[in-house]
Amino acid sequence: MKNIDTPMDVEVKLIHPEETEYVKIGCHKVDERIDEITRFIKSRQGSLEGYTEGDMYNIPIADVYYIEAVDDRTFLYLEKETYESKKRLYELEKVTDPFHFIRISKSVVVNLMKVDSIKPALNGRFSCKLKNGEEVIISRKYVSALKDKLKG
Repeated sequence: MKNIDTPMDVEVKLIHPEETEYVKIGCHKVDERIDEITRFIKSRQGSLEGYTEGDMYNIPIADVYYIEAVDDRTFLYLEKETYESKKRLYELEKVTDPFHFIRISKSVVVNLMKVDSIKPALNGRFSCKLKNGEEVIISRKYVSALKDKLKG
């Protein structure tokens, strides 16, 4: 019987560009480790439409650091680029929820996979530092939901 700490073998097989990419997992049982791998793989799928200078781009959801609504416009922030979305913030929140995104203020939804650190700020708010160095503020109203999501 394998111990859960025993490393898994990993095999990568190159396939023809016309074939559909897939991931296949061989395991003795579906446990927490397999569930985590599956969630991670699924979180890397999906895209959002983003616009810049009149051009439309399909942006992988996993590349989005956060989404912000400003003056009736919605923006997708990546590591270094910003795109505008034609969708409203609440619509994007619904689409991104299964991908580890959570609302942290009235106008911001953040990708938890892009968070570097979280620390207390003033008046019960928290500061969320992202992996690209940007900081966004977590409003008091959303702190408990964030804590619940991080525990779950």
